[in-house]
Amino acid sequence: MANLTTTFAGITSPNPFWLASAPPTDKAYNVIRAFQAGWGGVVWKTLGSEGPPVVNVNGPRYGAVWGADRRLLGLNNIELITDRPLEINLQEIKQVKRDWPDRAMVVSLMVPCDEPSWIAILKRVEETEADGVELNFGCPHGMSERGMGSAVGQVPEYIEMVTRWCKQHSRMPVIVKLTPNITDILKPAEAAKRGGADAVSLINTINSITSVNLDSFAPEPTIDGKGAHGGYCGPAVKPIALSMVSEIARNPETRGLPISGIGGVTTWRDAAEFLALGAGNVQVCTAAMTYGFKIVQEMISGLSQYLDEKDLTVATLSGRAVPNVTTWNQLNLNYVTKARIDPAACIGCGRCYAACEDTSHQAIAMLPGRVFEVKDDECVACNLCVNVCPVEDCITMVELPLGATDPRTGRTVEPYANWTTHPNNPMAAEAAE
Repeated sequence: MANLTTTFAGITSPNPFWLASAPPTDKAYNVIRAFQAGWGGVVWKTLGSEGPPVVNVNGPRYGAVWGADRRLLGLNNIELITDRPLEINLQEIKQVKRDWPDRAMVVSLMVPCDEPSWIAILKRVEETEADGVELNFGCPHGMSERGMGSAVGQVPEYIEMVTRWCKQHSRMPVIVKLTPNITDILKPAEAAKRGGADAVSLINTINSITSVNLDSFAPEPTIDGKGAHGGYCGPAVKPIALSMVSEIARNPETRGLPISGIGGVTTWRDAAEFLALGAGNVQVCTAAMTYGFKIVQEMISGLSQYLDEKDLTVATLSGRAVPNVTTWNQLNLNYVTKARIDPAACIGCGRCYAACEDTSHQAIAMLPGRVFEVKDDECVACNLCVNVCPVEDCITMVELPLGATDPRTGRTVEPYANWTTHPNNPMAAEAAE
């Protein structure tokens, strides 16, 4: 069984699976049960300044988006940072870390954007002997209206400033949690690095309203007839998270900066994808809230088996896919594929035909007996038929070899060429002149 021991930002844990800062990490009882189940570390739910606890709503805190089988695809949460007293949280963190010294204990923090407030809470956290801190610059609701959370995370100058304060006034590794509610994720990531951050974590939740009740005409979750935007998380946000992680991993200014991947990690495959795109570990929340803490055991066994099969380690998997991420203008425009339907696997449902005929390129013919056949002279290789087919591997995309003739264009398949040299590119034409 593969050794999953991971060192991230100088913090060692028995595996790369950490619970993200959220309800599952709000108290010692939860965290202890998580460690008993096998989680490698936790990011303790966000602590605020000493004083009156934060007030959360006393009605529904979550809205949901479900798939056709009522599988939970996404949660919209309007919960704030911990509403438990700071002193109690700190006592529990200290005790749990002493009882579980081999597990990663990182503490999420969010306080007003002034240096004394950060100095004060950092000193309190250091006394717990926690392994590190995560600066919560991501929450898009409630706290952002108070000048914290994503209100800071959307301003690179503030990120750099606060990160620098934390590095100056603390011995602990500093992880900066980034908000996805921004046009260019590279700007806050670069700011975090300039401030001296040991790592970044992303993504935090996305601004969202999941649904509207069409009887009460209020967004859900509904509090006394009203609703508000919240933070969206779960499997539905994974594609956004993967893209942002890959951008930071391949950006020259942030390349090499440790990344903790967050967003829809539900299976070992999800974790492996984040690792392959440059993450050093992953954080999980929605999956644990959906299936319980023991889901980590499937993640551990699945990732271990995969690494053994591929003769990889967590370290050698990390970033493995980054060289294969590029920009559109570098893609090979001479690469040609055609869809192929396996008649033995086809169940005759006609989804491919309906999708292609009505909304794509009319490249699939329905022959007598509900036999479906691809028309190569119309197929643009869009892959829609593959995506709508309910039978795995029934439809595949087959590459045309070099020198073959594309029946659609009548052109011979040639070696690699991209948009920068394409004759239809006005800039390429100018450069040639």
